[in-house]
Amino acid sequence: MAAWGATPRDDGTTRFRLWAPALDALTLELDGGAAVAMTPAGEGWFEAIAPAPPGTRYRFRIKDDLAVPDPAARAQAEDVHGWSLVVDPAHDWQNGDWRGRPWAETVLYELHPGLMGGFDGIAEALPRLAELGVTAIELMPVAAVSGRRNWGYDGVLPYAPANQYGTPAAFKTMVDRAHGLGLMVFLDVVYNHFGPDGNYLSAYAPAFFHEEKHTPWGGAIAFDRAPVADFFIDNARMWIEEYRLDGLRFDAVHAIGDPAFLDRMAQAIRAGAGDRHVHLVLENEENDADRLAPERFDAQWNDDFHNVLHVLLTDERDAYYQDFADRPAERLARCLAEGFIYQGDPSPNHDGAPRGRPSAHLPPTRFVSFLQNHDQIGNRAMGERLTRLAGAERLRAATGLLLLAPQIPLLFMGDELGSESPFLFFTDFHDALADAVREGRRKEFAKFAAFQSEDARARIPDPNAAATFEASRVAPGPESESWRGLYMRLLALRRTRIVPHLEGATSLGAEAIGDKAVVARWRLGNGETLGIALNFGVGDVAFAAPDGAPFERIGEGIVDGRLRPASLLAWLR
Repeated sequence: MAAWGATPRDDGTTRFRLWAPALDALTLELDGGAAVAMTPAGEGWFEAIAPAPPGTRYRFRIKDDLAVPDPAARAQAEDVHGWSLVVDPAHDWQNGDWRGRPWAETVLYELHPGLMGGFDGIAEALPRLAELGVTAIELMPVAAVSGRRNWGYDGVLPYAPANQYGTPAAFKTMVDRAHGLGLMVFLDVVYNHFGPDGNYLSAYAPAFFHEEKHTPWGGAIAFDRAPVADFFIDNARMWIEEYRLDGLRFDAVHAIGDPAFLDRMAQAIRAGAGDRHVHLVLENEENDADRLAPERFDAQWNDDFHNVLHVLLTDERDAYYQDFADRPAERLARCLAEGFIYQGDPSPNHDGAPRGRPSAHLPPTRFVSFLQNHDQIGNRAMGERLTRLAGAERLRAATGLLLLAPQIPLLFMGDELGSESPFLFFTDFHDALADAVREGRRKEFAKFAAFQSEDARARIPDPNAAATFEASRVAPGPESESWRGLYMRLLALRRTRIVPHLEGATSLGAEAIGDKAVVARWRLGNGETLGIALNFGVGDVAFAAPDGAPFERIGEGIVDGRLRPASLLAWLR
């Protein structure tokens, strides 16, 4: 399938291909074997066919003093600077007839593979997650990265699962087990940049980048060049077709800045997936509603939902939360009724520049909602969860909104246990790069009131310390059984009362009924009206009992015609 990389053949040989337009000659080195001069194949491509069965270690010699790994290696023998491995893509699938699940059934559970014990550890946790009521796990990026610990967004070899998580076969075995339990598997992929250590593309393919276009990571990736676009499209197809994943989440596509490439990629993925349910989700700061069409992408992570809920729950107003601090209940109402809050409106956090496009015409399932995720916890200086920042009663009401509203919900690992352990930013860089990452992290928070002083910034955990990673392991909170019971109850209600009727669901509007109170209604596909009213304020608000049968109440609910604080009421009519 792929134009890049090493493709094993039935006769025990392997075809190797590399795009190296800056080179006149290129040598394939096989560990323990003779070097092979690669043949120019036109337009900057080199190729060779050599005896190299699966398990063979190989690399490319681009000059006398530099040998590099295959950028499309399916596995690395050791680290990202060393030998690549020839990998047999075949796998003995036990659930080969799995065709996935419809998007409306999706309840996502985001996790970090390293903190879960790698692919084997995830496989062990799957029965517990299925019992909880989630229908899909979403792995943070698994691409090979420098060091033993990383969030995954510094990957440099996107085709190779990181060694610390397990082999390609172990990944596939985990996916197979998930499918046997009725769980989908999604993967977060990073196509907007490469990490700072272990990316050698510029040494032999500088045309992979537009050096004149600057990004926080260097020259912008040249998605308008066919070999570059194919590198990423083939990678996405590999995860769907070879690993049989059910969906991909594309990280920060606003940094890609090429909607035509995104649309082409989506079309290629869907064509290769055949009749399977395959779901494609964007993270996009630009709130580009035009990308959210059935033939393009299924949904977008809706940061607006998180941000306004965070303001309502914590009263924080720093940084991007300033965009949601004014009239937060009205903003939440717009979010529940129309999807995005920012639909071309000026954003104070972006110096008044407009952000977003109109989204009210989209169905609620085009939006992925969450109270927490890796970014929103880990990009805090101390990695605090909402269990440390918000009252438990209000957080329970917010959880009810997340899991009972028609938007697609996402949980972050530990949410269901009421975990109070932090999720910190961690890496495993060394020497000057480690110093730069540590100091850059601390400078990043200098504008926050709590970290104005040098002493305060020095308390921010060192991303490179092993202790930072260990502190991020999920520990159940003191009320873990109560939290798990709440999640199980709400997810069971979602599964039985809401999901069967999400197809064709539309908003009937929402409104603020207090400074921190909102009521929203939706027409479900079967004609029923779903209503949710909630109050995050400290006082009660006037609200008449709904004309419908309540099927869930969190907190005191309605007392004497008033909705009590920290309460949620959900009903169907």
